[in-house]
Amino acid sequence: MPTTRIQQASWLLAGLALFFILHLHLLPALLAGMLVYELVHLMATPLERHLSNRRAKIAAVLLLAILVVAIVGVGATLAVAFFHGNGGLAALAQKMAETLENSRHWLPTWLLEMLPDGIDAQKAAAAQWLREHTSVVQGAGKEAGIGLAHVLIGLVIGAMLALSEALPEHSRRPLATALKERAHRLADAFRRIVFAQVRISALNTLFTAIYLALLLPAFGVHLPLTKTMIGLTFVVGLLPVIGNLVSNTVIVVVSLAHSPQTALASLAFLVVIHKLEYFLNARIVGSQISARAWELLLAMLAMEAAFGLPGVVAAPIYYAYIKSELAALGLV
Repeated sequence: MPTTRIQQASWLLAGLALFFILHLHLLPALLAGMLVYELVHLMATPLERHLSNRRAKIAAVLLLAILVVAIVGVGATLAVAFFHGNGGLAALAQKMAETLENSRHWLPTWLLEMLPDGIDAQKAAAAQWLREHTSVVQGAGKEAGIGLAHVLIGLVIGAMLALSEALPEHSRRPLATALKERAHRLADAFRRIVFAQVRISALNTLFTAIYLALLLPAFGVHLPLTKTMIGLTFVVGLLPVIGNLVSNTVIVVVSLAHSPQTALASLAFLVVIHKLEYFLNARIVGSQISARAWELLLAMLAMEAAFGLPGVVAAPIYYAYIKSELAALGLV
């Protein structure tokens, strides 16, 4: 289909914006803003059908926006408190270290050579690393604070954008109209990918919970920190591919605390489950953007090479957006 200079300019500006969002480390703000925008839009759509007065609609959307921002903030706070409280990530890391230390007598030699000699040696190595990389640690703390500020700003911007759609429409110039179309397509790609990934993570967490809380206890195996591992599985499962590797490693290592047989059983179970999830992922995500699993994996590989971990997170969304633009032109 023939395109106008206005459309070409909007594509160029959208591409530059997507590039600089990753280059300037603004991805958390973008994801937070789109999350609030989509949640408010999802909740407001059925409500607006029952409201005829525009002021009532605006008030309803405003209240929903405030409610969604509050829920997201409280949810994030509770998640942090859960993982940092008793039985949280610190206890999980300590348990993994103790398990590896107690398993030295049967671990292969090549793996032992990669591990420090005992927990005291691990603590000494960690302390030495902190002394040698003080500036890195300080920089990481600063970056975390900036990232949190970006997330908060993104939440507010997302709520404001959701509210602006309830306000009376104003006439726009052609470029502004074209850019709005790009933004709507990006938001649509975000909604399809992220909500699909939440479903995938929920399924993965359900299977993991059944294994850890039902199957293993039925055979007399009670692993420590089960709730923490289940919660961790859901949170890291929101990251495609990498999340499963993280949760699987944690579960297998903690299973070593009981016996090598339990660790092998956990590994076998996770392999079988993830073979099943491979097809579920392809069906859930692929059905949302008409893409095969290898397409998403290739996109994540390229984005990781270019932008690191943020590129992996952004890759499915960016790929879905690009594909939707090409599909609108009838090219794919």
